[in-house]
Amino acid sequence: MKSASAFSIVRVVRAMQYSEQGIRSAWRDEAAFRQELLLTLLLAPLTLWLQLPRLDTVLLLALMGLVLLAELLNSALEAAVDMTTPEFNAQAMKAKDCGSAAVFVALVMLGGAWVVLAGPAFWMRLSS
Repeated sequence: MKSASAFSIVRVVRAMQYSEQGIRSAWRDEAAFRQELLLTLLLAPLTLWLQLPRLDTVLLLALMGLVLLAELLNSALEAAVDMTTPEFNAQAMKAKDCGSAAVFVALVMLGGAWVVLAGPAFWMRLSS
């Protein structure tokens, strides 16, 4: 019989492999995910460079992660809906629209927080 720790390690490794497959799939098939990941890869170093208060930096980085999380969940929802309901269905459209709205809300939260928290420091750095 395997020990509990050996079993847990195998489970964690498998979970990481599934996660990697999901990220690769999203990168390959979802233009919005590619755009949002590139936005994150631009904003994250810029946010760190600004040397904001630690809490502001953590909040901005977390919101960047939230955008990616929302996009991954939206992509999963759309794939599941498309697979189960190939013809038009009002409830399926509602589910897809709500998933899209979740991504939009996350983007607005990130944009607003970045303007309020990082914007002043960014303009100060540019002007000096």
